[in-house]
Amino acid sequence: MSQSMKPSPNGMRFYATLHRYVTSTECSQHRSSRPSIARRRAPCSHSSSSRQYASAAADITPPSSSNARTHYSLFPKTLPHGAPPHGPFAVDNAALRKEFLQLQSAYHPDKHSGTDKRKAEGTSALINGAYKTLQDPLTRAQYLLSLRGFDIADDERAKTEDLDLLEDVMEIRSLIEGAEEETELAETRQLNEKSIEESIEVLDDAFRRDDIEEAKLQAVKLRYWTNIKESLDSWEKGKPVILVH
Repeated sequence: MSQSMKPSPNGMRFYATLHRYVTSTECSQHRSSRPSIARRRAPCSHSSSSRQYASAAADITPPSSSNARTHYSLFPKTLPHGAPPHGPFAVDNAALRKEFLQLQSAYHPDKHSGTDKRKAEGTSALINGAYKTLQDPLTRAQYLLSLRGFDIADDERAKTEDLDLLEDVMEIRSLIEGAEEETELAETRQLNEKSIEESIEVLDDAFRRDDIEEAKLQAVKLRYWTNIKESLDSWEKGKPVILVH
């Protein structure tokens, strides 16, 4: 690396964090397809270039345990405090995208060769997946709950028992399916956007208080509202509405 491109101490700290995140993930994939968050990771071997990098960064302070090895640790500029409850649930999507593009540029496979290119491909995919997860409130909430052992995204049992909510959802479904023109759904669209905003606000408060039960309930509700939004955005006359619970 040329002297003009030498990273700052903060930059070195980030890349050391990212290096530990990626290599620990690679090691865990060899041991188990579904590693436990709390499982102790056994040492694994790396290439000579990786060992040199780790040696150069040996004096860098490791990330805090609350922020280590999560999607949040990949974006230290945008999410310096890490995941809730230490950091907020809300995310500045403009800042997140800016940092994402900077990282994707730095780890673009075409800028590397040999073994480093293969690692860059893996790192780029990791960054891309983390960005897609964190930029959307629903997938972000589902991811945070998965870190606590709750699979809200794929668990068919994760459904609301709020009968009023279910009644509202079915009524909205009928309105969407019965609309003759898309303009007839303008008010429904506005009300649904408000419901999404309210769920996000409640999720922000629940994660801040570390109230996981409330976060679970709101994540399920947000899934309903998000599904309705998708149905509204893809509306076609006579098209049936399939609401994924």
